[in-house]
This record gives sequence, C-alpha cells and structure tokens, in this order.
Amino acid sequence: MSTDASKRPTPPEVGEAHVAKVIGVTVAAAVGGFLFGFDSSVVNGAVDSIGTHFELNDFMKGFSVAIALIGCALGAWFAGRLADIWGRKKVMLLGSALFIASSIGTGLAWAVPDLLIWRVIGGLGIGIASVIAPAYIAEIAPARYRGALGSLQQLAITMGIFVALLSDALLADSAGGAANDLWFGIEAWRWMFMVGVIPALIYGILAFLIPESPRYLVGSNMDEEAARILTEVTGEANPLERVEEIRLTLKRESNVSIKDIRGPSFGLHPLVWVGIWIAIFQQFVGINAIFYYSTTLWQSVGFSESQSFKTSVITAVVNVVMTFAAILFVDRIGRRKLLLIGSVGMFIGLVMACIAFTQQEGSGDNISLPDTWGLVALIGANLFVVAFAATWGPVMWVMLGEMFPNRIRGVALGVCTGVNWLANFTISLLFPQLNQTLGLAYIYGFFAFCAFASYFYVRTKVPETKGMELEDMDTLGDVEEALKASKAADKAAAKDLK
Repeated sequence: MSTDASKRPTPPEVGEAHVAKVIGVTVAAAVGGFLFGFDSSVVNGAVDSIGTHFELNDFMKGFSVAIALIGCALGAWFAGRLADIWGRKKVMLLGSALFIASSIGTGLAWAVPDLLIWRVIGGLGIGIASVIAPAYIAEIAPARYRGALGSLQQLAITMGIFVALLSDALLADSAGGAANDLWFGIEAWRWMFMVGVIPALIYGILAFLIPESPRYLVGSNMDEEAARILTEVTGEANPLERVEEIRLTLKRESNVSIKDIRGPSFGLHPLVWVGIWIAIFQQFVGINAIFYYSTTLWQSVGFSESQSFKTSVITAVVNVVMTFAAILFVDRIGRRKLLLIGSVGMFIGLVMACIAFTQQEGSGDNISLPDTWGLVALIGANLFVVAFAATWGPVMWVMLGEMFPNRIRGVALGVCTGVNWLANFTISLLFPQLNQTLGLAYIYGFFAFCAFASYFYVRTKVPETKGMELEDMDTLGDVEEALKASKAADKAAAKDLK
C-alpha cells in the first residue's frame, strides 16, 4: 500500500445518517473527557475546605490536588496496551468503575492517606479515559470530520469543568459554605466529589452501548464485524478494502513496545518529541492554575467565597463557548495555524494578568488588588481562557490522536499523554507554594513566557495533519519534509485569502 496521501482517492461524501451515527458514538466516547474535566475542577471548590479539615500546609494542600495526576499519568501509560488486549470498550468500562469508586471514597475519606489513595484511584480512571477517548474517536471518525469530532473530546472536558464548578457553587451556596454540613450531616465539599458518580455511571452505560473500534476488531481477526461497523457507522463505501488497509498497518504495528519509539533525536522518534513538547506547553501555560485554584485565587484578591464561585463558573462558560470555535475551524483553518493563533492570544492575556499582579498589596493568601488592576487581572485571565479553549485545549488532543505513524501510535500517544499529566502534576503541586514564596506576578510571568515559547516551537517544529487518513501518517515520519509541506500550504492559503 502506498503511503503517499496524494495518491489516495478522494473519499465519498458521508451521508447525513452516517454523520449522525458517527457523532453519536463520538459523543459517547467523549463522555470520558467530561469525567476528565469534572475531576480536574471539582477539587476547585473543595481545596480550601480539605486544607482546613485535614489541617494541611500549603505543600500538602497542593499535593492533595496534584496526586490524582500521578494516577492519571499511570492510567494513560497503560491504557493503550490494555485497549489492545481487552478492546476499547472494556477499558472504558474500567475507567468508569475506577472513577465511581474514587468519587465515593474521596467524598467519605476520614484521613489524609485515605484521601490520597482514592484520589490516585480516580486519577487512574481519568488517565485511561484521556487516552482511550481521542484514540477511539480518531479510529472511528472519517478523515474529513476527524478534527471536529476529535475536538468534541475537549468540548466534553470543558463541559465537565463547567458542571463541576457549577455544582460546587450550588452545593456551597446550599450549605452556606463549602465546609458546612449539607445532607445527612455530610459537609458540602464531600458532596462535591460524590456527585461525580452520576457522570461516571452514564459513561459506563454509553461505553457498553457503542460499537467496538474497527481497528481493534481487525487486530482480533473479526474482519466481518469490523466491515459491518465501517459500513453502518461511518458509511464506508468499500469496507473490505478499508479492512485490508487497517490489517496492513496493524502488521507493521505488531509487537510494538517503548523501544519502537526510539530515534535519532535524543533517543526518540522526532514526532514523539513534537508530541511531548506540545503536551508540556499545553500545561505549562498554566490553564489548570485557573481551573484548579481559581476560586482560591479570586478570594485572595478580595472576592467573597460566593463571588469567587460565580466568577469561576463564568470562566468555565467562556471555556465551553470558545471550544465550539475550535470545532468549527479545526478542519478549515488547520491544527498548526490554530496553535499559532492561540499562542499569541494566551501570551497577551497572561501578560495582562502578570502586570496586574505586580500591583498586588500583601502576600500569600492575604493579597488584594486595587479596583482597576483587579479588573485587568480578570480580563487577562479570561482572555487567556478564550485563546486556550479555542486552540490549544482541543487541538493538542486532536493532534496526539492522529499525528503518529500507525506503527507507534498507541505507545507514542500513551507517552505523550502521560507527559501531559506529569506537567499538569508539576504545575498543580507547585502553584500554592510558589504563590506564597514568589507571588502571582512571577507565576503568571512564567506562564506568559511558555506561551511565547510555544509560538516559536509550533512555527519551527509542528507539521500540519489536517485532512490526512490515519494510514497516511507515516508520511510525517520525516518531520523536516512535513514542515516544509505545512509551510508551503500556509503560504498558499495566505495567497488564496488575498
């Protein structure tokens, strides 16, 4: 089979009925992203109460938030291998079960070790979901829609963030404070975690109902079932030919291990390094400093607890709305160009926040901003969220799900997603302590620098993947040639616009 994308015949239009089916199964898989987002932000409203209840210092408060991300990294690392052995659906069901157990266990935790163990278990479930959802979507979606459908994963993440912050706000308001008792003599912050059982159950039910990935079925010698799903769900006109294409790529992927992603670029395949740095930049611009600690952050600059919850919910709404922009443009503008636009927007917003916090009065948890500078910080933070949500948030997951050659995709995706979680862990762990020692101006200055650096990294290292079939991704193996093609396409598009 030729690996030249230009020689592949133009795929037929996908009928409306099949588009609806593909969207349906994609939405079901993307509920794993909802759990990802929910878990990422549900701790936002509970973190201060956890610190007070268990008498935690700043480091341990950050550790109690961040330790779940260790579980996420482990879950991401093993998810691809488990999915190849058990199938995508069974691994999704495992993720659902782990998150259900964690939601109940964290909500009822009676001591710090107990709390930390349940947070790690929940992290394992979320790490599994974070890998399986984009991989499944990339495998079942037609190439012409894969960017938009892959972006549904990020939309689900943002919806999970929004629902978590909204439920935190409602539960805290109902109890008159997150630390107060709510139902059955259980504090509101504990209920914040336990309501996570509901989306986890929904995820498990939907995972049971969706079809298995055609790529897994072909690998398990169930060609007829794979062809049936390709026909009924995606509307593939030549399902048996498609099955044969998948089989050929799977043969090249057989017995792939971590050693297969080795290469000449400091020991790794060049595209794996591209994926790793995209994953790091997505976290080092500081998005989860906003969504893990925004309630605490806004209280520290003079907002009441109720105002801080509401402000965090508004930020989450902005996050959701702007993700629709990514879904609209990712298959039109392209992945690479959206990342470049996002880097510029994030840099401007973070610089505004950085400058605002140079005017802070006080230190640590007892700071305030003059009225004008408080508004600048709020605008800057939300401009950052707008830029991130419309670009880096969804586009990273789209690219990690599709950019690697088939032979190494599973292993490379697991490595890059694990790195993303470890970068998330680093920021989440250090933020409370650095806030006390350095101050928010330096922290947001570092985030702004990372946004600045991300622009030049994308411009010089990241190739375009728009419109390519997964079986054609081998052509990206030569990163320098792929970049030349991407830059040429950018220039052609600019001329067309003129």
